[in-house]
Amino acid sequence: MAGPTPQPGILDIAVYVGGESTVAGIANPARLASNENPLGPSPHAMEAYARVAAELHRYPDGGATALRAAIGTHYGLDPARIVCGAGSDEIFYLLGVGYAGVGDEVLYSAHGFLAYPIVARSVGAVPIQVPETDLRTDVDAMLAAVTARTRIIFLANPNNPTGSYLNSDEIGRLLAGVPVDTIVVLDAAYADYVDREDYSAGHRWVDDYPNVVVTHTFSKIYALGAARVGWAYCPPAIADVLNRIRQPFNMNAPGMEAAIAALADTEHFARSKAHNDKWRPWLAEKLEGFGLKVHPSVANFLLVSMSPHDAEEARLFIKARGVLVRQMGSYGLPDCLRITIGTEDELAQLIAALDAFLGRNEPRGGA
Repeated sequence: MAGPTPQPGILDIAVYVGGESTVAGIANPARLASNENPLGPSPHAMEAYARVAAELHRYPDGGATALRAAIGTHYGLDPARIVCGAGSDEIFYLLGVGYAGVGDEVLYSAHGFLAYPIVARSVGAVPIQVPETDLRTDVDAMLAAVTARTRIIFLANPNNPTGSYLNSDEIGRLLAGVPVDTIVVLDAAYADYVDREDYSAGHRWVDDYPNVVVTHTFSKIYALGAARVGWAYCPPAIADVLNRIRQPFNMNAPGMEAAIAALADTEHFARSKAHNDKWRPWLAEKLEGFGLKVHPSVANFLLVSMSPHDAEEARLFIKARGVLVRQMGSYGLPDCLRITIGTEDELAQLIAALDAFLGRNEPRGGA
């Protein structure tokens, strides 16, 4: 007997599978598969989260008023134009619901975050994958792909999983060429790790264009992935739409309190940034010493080409030794591993496991 029929596009969605977190028989594996902050959250954020325990029977502030005020103060933004969600993912979905539908198109770069095509198909739109050049978003290709049906362009900058970024001139050229009825979403999840002079998260463009939205998450450098806290800075009209369609009480109280405390703990933020600045080049040098190709990254992870070795074989080998990394076949990069910058001990464990793998595996097709 046939049951209910889902909306068009739903059954075409490939279910999102995150990075692994456990290894059978190993109590505390090195978790380098999900781009998490290895230092963990701010102690102040943990304390704030715990303080809310006695109030779990109370509904949270449905407007995220205190959190939006804290974000506004921290970044110098108008809180009225900030919309909070359960991670950046909810913001993406709200934008899809509000601005795309059956027959519309949603653009994203070929190796962009897997949430983007999920959003498109969830609302019946068609996801359009735009080719990249040298694992970077190609502005000309993106502009050429825009049609009268294009409703949203998702652009992660820096990009996950490649670690590459577009500079301000490139973003400016893209925005100048996109019709004003097409939303450009600048996903700045990893912006806090970038210190390049030619980079901008994009808040100023939100002030200059009626169709630009910048999203952020507390899951990366602030290490609050379990709390699910994200936010967007929007033009007033888009903020109004998102607030109309988001669910009541879409944010949880402990997560909001933890995020407010995390923003205030500038020392923990600085330690997290300094740790990444130290160990990302260290890891890149070690991997290149093995003869592996390490793609340039400004984020808290490295994309590593394992060719001529088999990337999935390498992943399974080092997993058996208690190190979790992510193979990138789902992103169209089957010969690559994405490796999070972990603690000093975790990275040493990774290097030892890779050394063992490469020492016992001849490259495919010869020595």
